[in-house]
Amino acid sequence: MNNQFLRYLPLATGILGGTLLLLNRLLTPLLTPSQARSDVVGVILAAVLVLTTLIWQQVQPRPPEAVILEGEEGFELAADLDSALKTELAWLSYTLLTNTPTKSIVIWRGDRPLLRRGILGPKPMTAAGPIVRRALQTQRPIYLVNLALYPGRIEFDYLPPNTQGVICQPVDEQTVMILGTNAPRSYTKQDEQWVAALAAKFAQVLAEQYNKDSQGLDTL
Repeated sequence: MNNQFLRYLPLATGILGGTLLLLNRLLTPLLTPSQARSDVVGVILAAVLVLTTLIWQQVQPRPPEAVILEGEEGFELAADLDSALKTELAWLSYTLLTNTPTKSIVIWRGDRPLLRRGILGPKPMTAAGPIVRRALQTQRPIYLVNLALYPGRIEFDYLPPNTQGVICQPVDEQTVMILGTNAPRSYTKQDEQWVAALAAKFAQVLAEQYNKDSQGLDTL
């Protein structure tokens, strides 16, 4: 609210000053040369204040409005995961929730979710939809900046119903992170790079984990 007040203070001051100058001119029976010069200066100052607000609106656009996501906060992990992998997933999800606009996380691998955390959707993820499959196939992230504008949003029914934006970040050929946020266009380029860096780190953990498991099976 303080930011909003400061944003519109020059506009209000300029309009008030211009109005008072006009009233003063109308109520003055005899205009002197000095008063005329003062009125010109006052009008210029009022116009500068109004223009300052308009320019500020262009340079500093209003941030997107956030909503309160519908759902309960929770933390779910696949029960059969290795303890080291559970620890890595816990760290990864915590980092995303505390350092990016992410409010809801689902990590999917193969044919099941490994993790759900944050504000949970009404039901678990049971299958990868077309958008998630495309992210896995192309191995490129897909950022839906305003989910309400995309007909394909119906596949994200495992996220809170009023999720505003989604990033589908592939980790490897089988794994993808689905991140939901509570405001449209809330991820900056820096956020996207951070998400990609965390995904790359997690890909190494998965490779080491599943290579170790396969070597153990070969030995047996």
